[in-house]
Amino acid sequence: MTSATASTPTAAADYDALLEPACRQLASQDFCLLPAEQARRLLLLRDPAALDDWTAFQDSWNHLQLDRFMADGGRYRKRLHATLSAAPSARSARPEAHRPHYQSRRYNPLNGGVPRHFEPIPNPILHGPTMQAVLGLACTVFGKLAPYTRWHIEAHQFRIEARNREQGKPTPEGIHRDGVHFLLMMLVKRHNLVNGATELYDLEHEPLAEFTLSDPLDIALVNDERVLHGVTPIAQLDPGREGSRDVLLLSFRRG
Repeated sequence: MTSATASTPTAAADYDALLEPACRQLASQDFCLLPAEQARRLLLLRDPAALDDWTAFQDSWNHLQLDRFMADGGRYRKRLHATLSAAPSARSARPEAHRPHYQSRRYNPLNGGVPRHFEPIPNPILHGPTMQAVLGLACTVFGKLAPYTRWHIEAHQFRIEARNREQGKPTPEGIHRDGVHFLLMMLVKRHNLVNGATELYDLEHEPLAEFTLSDPLDIALVNDERVLHGVTPIAQLDPGREGSRDVLLLSFRRG
């Protein structure tokens, strides 16, 4: 897999300088929000072609598979999955053999405790410039905060649907941690929705922040070791049309 890099030494320096406040905020507050325009600027500064496949990347959420491991019987979640890794301080990730996703019941009391086999993210999307640029952004930020850590990375494409006047639940397990070190959550698209606010709490369940990822490329960075997160259920804005929330989740765990 090839990885995107900043096009010139000046661009690389500008990229690092623009990332510095986000890294400092994540280090001091354990979370950071990158609005879409800031995220877009960062991705394109790293590689001017970073979003060249954005249309195909966004459209790939129309081809996700039903999540058949929902212990609540819900049919409102679709997903695909990939496993990657990164060396300490690397600014790109490399793919690993596809494997099941696993969480213990400590972190996911609803669906945890069993290997969950999801279909893989297609190679053209996984290897494409948008995914690579977002992976590179995550590797760079998390690598700055933990420069000697080797990463086990999982990428999840999620679609949560609201239809027939029934809510969709982005986090059916409730407020939780994922049992990893860092998380990147990026909105890809919202359609005909209300709600879907991201809620962050400290380990004592005291509220830290609440915000809604509303624009494509809005990104939240979270220290999963120190912050719990959840997303409020979504509902249709127009009851006559289906609603959906498309998100890319990247999890980084010490490898």
